[in-house]
Amino acid sequence: MNITKIMSSQDTLLTAIRSKLEASRSINDEIATVLNISYDAAHRRVSGKSKFSIEETVQLANYYNISLDSLFTEKGKVVVEKTIEITNLKEMLNYFKYSALRISELTNSANSVIYYSAKDIPLFYFMDGTIMSKFKAYVWLVMQNQDKSKDTFENFVIDQSFMKHMQKLKKIYENVKVIEVWNDTTINSSLQQISYFFDAGLLSFKSAMALYYDLKTIIKRVKIKSEEGNSNYFIFYNELILLNNNMLIQTNSRLTMFIPYTLLGYFITDDIESCQNVHRFFNRQIANSKLLNQAGIKDQNQFFNRAERKVDYYIEKINNQIDVQF
Repeated sequence: MNITKIMSSQDTLLTAIRSKLEASRSINDEIATVLNISYDAAHRRVSGKSKFSIEETVQLANYYNISLDSLFTEKGKVVVEKTIEITNLKEMLNYFKYSALRISELTNSANSVIYYSAKDIPLFYFMDGTIMSKFKAYVWLVMQNQDKSKDTFENFVIDQSFMKHMQKLKKIYENVKVIEVWNDTTINSSLQQISYFFDAGLLSFKSAMALYYDLKTIIKRVKIKSEEGNSNYFIFYNELILLNNNMLIQTNSRLTMFIPYTLLGYFITDDIESCQNVHRFFNRQIANSKLLNQAGIKDQNQFFNRAERKVDYYIEKINNQIDVQF
């Protein structure tokens, strides 16, 4: 990196810091305090006579919640973090442990908001220790590891530490303001997964039925949440746009986006331009959606009844399969 680019990046960092300071605050005093250096040393950096070290740049960016993506990447490119890769239960445990820590850090301010574009039922609904919780963990592991593709659901075992971290994630999600966008296809993936593993002989009839009824319970629970007048929970129905499981977390000082690239794998970025674009897109989706929390009984019942009828269709389907066999 040449000196011109270094100084340009330094100017960008200083501009970002200035934007976060009150007019009465001296940037020289601020830099000296944050970096624990003298006023003169801070002045030399601010005036461009010397440059920040890498450690100082990171320290300032962390202190002021400034994304380094915009400083050191070319226009049109974004630096992303990615979640832990999963091939076994231990790695899945670490994934949920890391996810709970990461999302907790991002939602610890009073005004945090999670936006969720629910192509599938948000995974936070599968974290309460039910048979569906176990089934989702089974599906995630089988789909990530071909060697597990012949293991039956009934022989699949998960330990308590796994459930503990899942429930931590669920608690975080329940204690922050959440805006979800659903449509009529949101439950399709879960329905099809149960059907697939039943047809493959990896899921018993008894377990399949229990899972379908557990799915109906989740639908009822979402309906009740939408009717409770909870000021932290909003569910929108959008019948026009294909959803994508993107998640965006908004705080007082930043936006962070989670973009799925595999079944559980997410790219994570706080690139300002990208996150602002996604934030605007979420707001456009919401503007063209129906807020079920405030919809009339007819609109609410129509949406949730359609979902339950889909589940009933799959229940009837596997019942018919059993009748034909016998």
